[in-house]
This record gives sequence, structure tokens and C-alpha cells, in this order.
Amino acid sequence: MSETITESRPAAGDATGSSSAGGWPALVWWNPVSWPVRILAPLGYWVSTRLIMIMTVFQTHENSNGEVHRLYQAWAQILRHGSYPIGDPTWQYPPGAAGVILAPLAVPGVNYVQGFVVVTLVADLVVMGALLRYGSRPERSLAGAWVWLLTLPLMTYIPYARYDVIVSLFAVLALLWLQRRPWLGGGMAALGAMIKVWPAFAVFGAPRGRSLRSAALGFVASAVALVVIAMALFKGSFDFLNGQGNRGVEFESLPGSILLLAHQFGYQGSIAYRYGSLEIVGPHVETIGKAMLVLSVVGFCWLLLWRLRARTFSDATPADAALAVVLVFITTSRVISPQYLIWVAGIGAVCLSFKSTTQRPIVGLLVLATAMTTVEFPLFWQDVIAGKPGFDALLAARNLILLVATVWSCARLWRATVTRGSRRGLSK
Repeated sequence: MSETITESRPAAGDATGSSSAGGWPALVWWNPVSWPVRILAPLGYWVSTRLIMIMTVFQTHENSNGEVHRLYQAWAQILRHGSYPIGDPTWQYPPGAAGVILAPLAVPGVNYVQGFVVVTLVADLVVMGALLRYGSRPERSLAGAWVWLLTLPLMTYIPYARYDVIVSLFAVLALLWLQRRPWLGGGMAALGAMIKVWPAFAVFGAPRGRSLRSAALGFVASAVALVVIAMALFKGSFDFLNGQGNRGVEFESLPGSILLLAHQFGYQGSIAYRYGSLEIVGPHVETIGKAMLVLSVVGFCWLLLWRLRARTFSDATPADAALAVVLVFITTSRVISPQYLIWVAGIGAVCLSFKSTTQRPIVGLLVLATAMTTVEFPLFWQDVIAGKPGFDALLAARNLILLVATVWSCARLWRATVTRGSRRGLSK
């Protein structure tokens, strides 16, 4: 059975990759005077909302920049002396994270927290610019850029107080470049994966053939080069694996939220700070944690089956597949942190940059889940921890939406690439 690849390409002679079809004027990206309202409007919205987000980072609330100030800055002081934070259970990141943690030190004239915000702001701007430029091409859409613009402010200060926007930058660029320059897309995915693992999934949905081989080669070559550099510059490059293996069930995860609700009906458990997160401590937690690992394996086995069975690849398939994989990763994880919603915002934005995407309703659910997450954290964080029933129910509802989004995403991906491909094969 042959594989079908459907792809839309910009019109010949369009050097900027912009569209003049359908009445749109041609864009000259280096000349702002030529930019139409459809480009200027999101730029204006970005400036307005990001100013507010920056203000929230520096508010007096203790959690606003506490992680950057207490953790990231302390790690930076260790890293600058040639060693990873060996023995620190909160250091659970691959070797490439050193570059992100050290980057704020290179920003002149500011302290560490301010430098971190500057670096994250630049990453945010690059993501938005890439989505605007890509969405202006033929058979593309600016809906993806608006998803990114609208979703991040829903999280108040979180995007600029964690480094997940920077990681999302590499995943977004990987997906956008995978079609035309697969080797570069694979390299970008490797850069992101060396900071946090999940951007590796950007190449999971690459169509078979030369594109997949080129993306895999770019990924492997970049990953090996980064590991060699990290091992040459720092001691303890793989010490982060010790912290990952000991993690328990965090209370914001799917099973964690169920245990919070069970506490209302007599479950004898409590919340304790361990390994960098607030985990459930109580009966059956260890068994539940092992069960989640089994579910992760089952989920990825299904994804591998999809990879083997998929026959019809559109230009949106790599992004659609990446969103499905990351959702499986999140919903079966023992830990769900608020910043995980930044991941799906970035991938979802790329999905909606393609008119052929299958994930449009899923992205809508994820925007709703993001808004609900902000109510849980940071707005009513203490009430959730205190076990107030309404807020625990809200957290469980958020997780139910994530679960529905995961199943729906996988089902739509399967129907578009496997079922449709099978029908085409039978009709030949």
C-alpha cells in the first residue's frame, strides 16, 4: 500500500514566502511600511499583553519570580563554574538546559531575574514572528499566531517565570522547518530535546522517505554534538536522571487530582514537597505511580502503531502528530505542571497555521484548559492545596478536559492518516 503525501507550496516567484493571492498584498518583511493590518494588529496586541505579563512577574506576590530567583539563579552560579547541580534532586533537566540557565547572565546591565525575562521575551517574539510569517503564506492561516498571542496571557506571569517558552521556540521552529528543510527541523528538535525531552516529538510525524531520513540525521547529529559539548564543558551531565527516577505522583496530575477528590471522602493522604514538586503522600500512591508508567508505555505503543500504519500525510500531519504525542505524554505523566500548557500552546499554534489540520477543536479545548489552570495556579493555589472541594473539582475538571483532548486528538489523527489512507488504497 503506497503512502500519500499531500502538500501545499507557495506560488512560484514569491521570494518572501508571502501570499499575494486572494487579494492579500505581498509582504516585504524587512519593510514595516508594507505590513497590512492583519500583521500590525497581532503585533500591537503582543506589545500590550506582554507589557502586562512583565509587570506581573515583578509584582510582590512571592511566587511570581521565586523559581527564577531561588532555583535558576542558584543553578547558574554552579554551572558557571563548570558543573551541573550534582546531587540536587530539583535538577531534572537534560544537559542542554545549562545554556538556558546561563543565558540571563549574558544580558548586560540587569540582574538575573530581569535578564531571564529579557531572554524569554525575545523567545516569545521570535515564536510570534515565525508564526506570523508562516501563516501569511498560501494555504496557511494566521489562526496559529493568534492562538499563541491569546493563550500565553491567560497564564499571567507563568510564561516569563519558567523557561518553557524558550523550549517551545525550538519545537515551533522544528515543526515549521520540517517540511522544507527537514535536516534543520531535526536539528531544532534536538536542541529543544536537550533542554527538555518533549521537543523530540516534533519529528515523530515526519513523512516517510527522504524527509524522515534527513530529519533523523539532523536530529541525531545535533544531539550527539550537544552531548559532547556538554560533557566537555560541565561535570555531571547525566546526573539529572537520578532525580527523574524518584519522582512520585504530583497532585496536579490526573491521578493526583483524583486522590485530592478522594480526600473529601476519607482518603488518608497529604501533600508534601519532594523532588521539586508537591506530591501526594499516602496509601496506594506508589502503585498508582507505577500504573501511570504502564499507561505511558501503552500510549507510546499506540503511537508507534500509528506511525507504522499511517499512509496519508498532509503538510499538517507532523504538527498534528506532535500535539497528539505531547498530550499522551502529559496525561499519562505522574506530574502536570502549569507550564506544560505552554508546550501545547506552541504546538497547537503550529497546527492551526495549516488549513488542513485535524486538531482545530482540540486546540480550542486546550485554550479552555489553560484558563482553568490559571484559576488553580496561581490565582487560588492555597485553596487547592488546602483541599477546598470546589477548587479540587476544578482541577479534576481541567484534567478531564486534557484527557478528552488527548483521546480526541489521537482519534482524529488516526482517521485522517490511517483510515483515509486505507480507503484510498482499497479504491485503487
